[in-house]
Amino acid sequence: MAEVNTDSGKDKGGKVKRKKQTLRVDFTPMVDMNMLLITFFMFCTSLSKPQTMEINMPSKDKVEEEQQNKAPASRTYTFILGTKDDVYYYNGELTTASYEDPNFLIRTSYGEEGIRQILLEKNTAVLRQVRDLKIKYENKEITLEDFEKQAAEARAEGAKITGSSPIVIIKPAVKSNYKNVIDVLDEMQICNIGTYQLMDLSDGDKYLMYQKTGDPIFETTLAPGAK
Repeated sequence: MAEVNTDSGKDKGGKVKRKKQTLRVDFTPMVDMNMLLITFFMFCTSLSKPQTMEINMPSKDKVEEEQQNKAPASRTYTFILGTKDDVYYYNGELTTASYEDPNFLIRTSYGEEGIRQILLEKNTAVLRQVRDLKIKYENKEITLEDFEKQAAEARAEGAKITGSSPIVIIKPAVKSNYKNVIDVLDEMQICNIGTYQLMDLSDGDKYLMYQKTGDPIFETTLAPGAK
């Protein structure tokens, strides 16, 4: 509340005093208003959930050759990250013919017209399942927890039995940009890739990159045609 005090008395000499006004603003009601605003925003603002990303790291356990061959080479895509914001990929496994084929290692790009387009074309079955689950969630037929659980199961199942679901191997170079690694991992989530790993470059990968880019960081003593 605002208060105004006035004093119109006379001084000892009989002269009329000049009116003085004292203004005092009471901010007590603003405390209640602030509490109401805080309460309003607390109820109307959804708390953000921490975003996490699952990364399948290479296992230290010895893997039998029979188990290694369970993943068809036709479904395996290897992405090699360069040192100048560039990325290359190849489909299948390295063979003697791979080193002799100049088109075996293909340059692509980060984002919608590069890695994403390649993986989306190879993962249509899983994407269709996740899209259907998303529609159910938006229609409130399932909860967010059910959506995340069933989407993860669809990605895992697609990686096992779906013929078109790709298996991705990501191989950054020693001096690759950290941002590029994050960009590739983001694409794995966007494209709903169920199986992907971060691995070191093999001598064969270095040989292909050196022949393609001439970057001395990939220089190797690997002889042409050798693994």
